Amino acid sequence: MAEAADFPGTSPSPARRWLRRTAALLAAAPLLTGMLQLPAAPTAHAAAPSAEASAAADATGSNTVDVSLNKLTPTAPSDGDTLTVSGTVTNEGKQSVTGAEVGLRLGPVLNGRSQIDSAAKRTGYQQGADGTEVGGKYVKKFSKLAPGIRQDFSISVPVKALDLGADGVYQLGVSLTGRTSAQPWSQVLGFERTFLPWQSDAADTKTKTTYLWPLISTAHLTAETGSDEQQTPVFTDDDLAKELAPGGRLEQMLSLGRQLDVTWVIDPDLLASVDAMTRNYRVQTADGKSTTAGKGQAVAKEWLNKLEQTVKDEKVVALPFADPDLASLAHNGKTVTGSLGQLKDATDVGAEAVEVILHVKPQSDFAWPVDGALDPSIVDVSTSAGAHSVITRSDSLREGDALPYTPNAARPIGGGTTAVVADARLSTAFQGDMTGAENSTLAVQQFLAQSLMVTLQDPDNQRNIVVAPQRMPSASQAQAMAKALTALSDERWSEPQDLSAAAKAKPDPSATTQVPSAGSYPASLRKQELPKSAFKSIQNTQNKLNRFQTILSEPDRVITPFGRAIDREMSTSWRGRSAEAATFRQGVENYLTTLIEQVALIKKSDAKLSGRSATIPVTVQNNLVQGVDHMVLRLTSENPTRLKIGDKAYYEQPVKVAGGHAQSVKFTTTANANGPVPVYAQLYTEDGQPYGEAVRFDVNVTEITLTVMLVIAGGVLLLVLAGFRMYTQRKRAARQQAEEGPEDGPEGESGTEPGEDDPEQPSDPSPDTAPESTDPSDTGERVDR
Repeated sequence: MAEAADFPGTSPSPARRWLRRTAALLAAAPLLTGMLQLPAAPTAHAAAPSAEASAAADATGSNTVDVSLNKLTPTAPSDGDTLTVSGTVTNEGKQSVTGAEVGLRLGPVLNGRSQIDSAAKRTGYQQGADGTEVGGKYVKKFSKLAPGIRQDFSISVPVKALDLGADGVYQLGVSLTGRTSAQPWSQVLGFERTFLPWQSDAADTKTKTTYLWPLISTAHLTAETGSDEQQTPVFTDDDLAKELAPGGRLEQMLSLGRQLDVTWVIDPDLLASVDAMTRNYRVQTADGKSTTAGKGQAVAKEWLNKLEQTVKDEKVVALPFADPDLASLAHNGKTVTGSLGQLKDATDVGAEAVEVILHVKPQSDFAWPVDGALDPSIVDVSTSAGAHSVITRSDSLREGDALPYTPNAARPIGGGTTAVVADARLSTAFQGDMTGAENSTLAVQQFLAQSLMVTLQDPDNQRNIVVAPQRMPSASQAQAMAKALTALSDERWSEPQDLSAAAKAKPDPSATTQVPSAGSYPASLRKQELPKSAFKSIQNTQNKLNRFQTILSEPDRVITPFGRAIDREMSTSWRGRSAEAATFRQGVENYLTTLIEQVALIKKSDAKLSGRSATIPVTVQNNLVQGVDHMVLRLTSENPTRLKIGDKAYYEQPVKVAGGHAQSVKFTTTANANGPVPVYAQLYTEDGQPYGEAVRFDVNVTEITLTVMLVIAGGVLLLVLAGFRMYTQRKRAARQQAEEGPEDGPEGESGTEPGEDDPEQPSDPSPDTAPESTDPSDTGERVDR
């Protein structure tokens, strides 16, 4: 990005060149004078360095002594202040340093943001470029610095003694001068530089600065919950309790942030996890086979209560639940069916979670891709979930060299979408290791210098800038960030503004609005993305969940924990942790599979039918806590010609089983021929999807056998013989009556009484099923007849 007074190809003004040359001559004058006064004797030790002495000088130089600048107060001094610079000096050479003196060097005012960058990258002391020593009584002297020995120093100097001129950013150096036996003349042996922002009075036009304060963590909650009414949650570990405890990362973010004027950017998953910790919860053991009681309830309650009080009247931005990786989704996941729907669901759930837990209505129309890196597909994915503004960074949406100042953050990029361009220099200022006092001090001073330079670039043009730091700052990084923002709180050149106002600010007409191409997306970030296989795995788990929930009497007990766990599988926090991400995904799917398998058919052994029709029971076991319904059980005959289920090849019956119970479902069968018939039992959901594994068993039809046929034939023969005997008896009786002559009864009627000598009537035909077998049934089987 181009800055004011940073025009390529221009050189310093004549006056500035004259000042630099004069300073160089003045600095060299004592050395030249001393050389002129030296005798010509070859034994003079102060003569011009020999080749051997030059080699020794190369071995020492301005890096012989390590100068560490650990504290600078005030960070942005005003008139009447006293500047105090503290730190340590350590002799890293092999020779003792004598006549050592630590002093401050005030360099020239810097002319642009790129000059700050260049100065920060320089190492070692450069005569003429690093200013002159303040000197006088504002030094710290050491008679001797032995090798490897560290000494503390602290120098205080009134700001008026620095003789600061116009408002601007000054280079401030801390130097150690001294002598060694190899170089017996006074020279700079150690140097450290930083920046001194100087704004004597409040600027007429101040820069409006938006600082995002992110409350984001990694995934801690699993999909597993207890079988109790409260569904006791299970955590992967108890690390979140450590982050919430005093001195922990999240405790520091909250304690520091509540004293600052910032925009809170919150991952709702963090709130849901902390909220779950306020009650009883369990923690998985290292082997993942058991759980122990969690102990973080107290710190979780305190942290959550403090956060609720802090954001009561503040602007809060809710990210989609679990902070999904938008770039991974755009590059690898959007072609996987259902992935974009998952993002929209995470957005809606996230906003609701923040409102329920914190009792504030957040903004949920901001998308924040990792590191603000942008391309057209990321914009498309972000807006598909309802985002109207996408937070990017100036090292992604780059300015050309034509713009001599930092423009406003808001840029229209088409389709009603606004790119909120965070300043890259300010956003990355605290990404390094801030545990050391020196790193933290230098980072704070450079941040303030860049912030002031934005205002000075075009002092009559008010700008709206945004700072989007790393997603999960460490405790030490948060402390450095807070120190820098505290220095801005006097509002001499900057004043706070929330993110919503920054996004609505009038765009600079000269600023770029061109979204970078897909090819410009950083390769280092692309390597960390979730692969397409991860999104396929996520969708496979979601499909299983969709089928499973349809049979449950209380589906919310499963939908909520698993739905949120699936959101966590898409989290940005998995970047750089591909193995852990795969383990988490597999754990969620495995646990879901375990629950699905709790509803299953009990295995059956083969059955025997000794009659033409019988009932076959099939048992459904439900080991879940809740009941299952909306299922059907289908029994299918592989040979319907031999064995029918009902009146066709298969038959279905509805299934409803209470939690922790089993239910037997009976099917009527009809046998038409003997022999074994394979039969399959299969559960289905109401929409016709198979549920679980089918159970196969054989039904052996044994009724229509040769023995049974002989018995039936014998019975028929007996009936025929009985009928023939009855017929012959009747014939014989008729002849005998004809020979004897009839006895006349009254009125000519036959004298026989009704029913006398009637032929014997055959018995009712035997049933078409054989009598029940007295043989015991096979083990575990029950066949009703």
